[in-house]
Amino acid sequence: MANEIIGNLDGQKLRIGVIVSQFNETITARLLKGAREAANSHGIKEENITIVFVPGSFELPAAASKMLETSNWDAVVALGCVIRGETPHFDLVASESARGIGEVSRKFGKPVIFGVLTTNNMDQALARSGGSAGNKGFDSMSTAIKMVGVLDGIEKFTNINGATE
Repeated sequence: MANEIIGNLDGQKLRIGVIVSQFNETITARLLKGAREAANSHGIKEENITIVFVPGSFELPAAASKMLETSNWDAVVALGCVIRGETPHFDLVASESARGIGEVSRKFGKPVIFGVLTTNNMDQALARSGGSAGNKGFDSMSTAIKMVGVLDGIEKFTNINGATE
């Protein structure tokens, strides 16, 4: 029989950092609201959530790195919104924020969740921040909670069974 490791949505003992981009604040405020709703519905105590605001999505990885370097959060959720414009700026910011967030997660071995909307227009952003397509802030917080359980499960399995090659 195969070994299975799966995360759950029990956040009662978790400490979660949430980093929110202030650029496109109309959207990121909605993402934050969704993240807080998910945290509440999955049992995370309000005092175990730390919210940090940064100027834009490009700054999310630096803040996530500093948070994990200086304290013991179980996971970090990075929320932002980059809307395509007339120049390549969109591609640079979206790509670098995604790359940086992934890099921080690998460096610290903790979930750092990419909750950055990358949309073609404001209507798409509104739809994904509490509109017809749900709320990616809610989804990102739920993913963070599950990933804490997944990574803990992998660590426990490895400790019990020894490292494999």
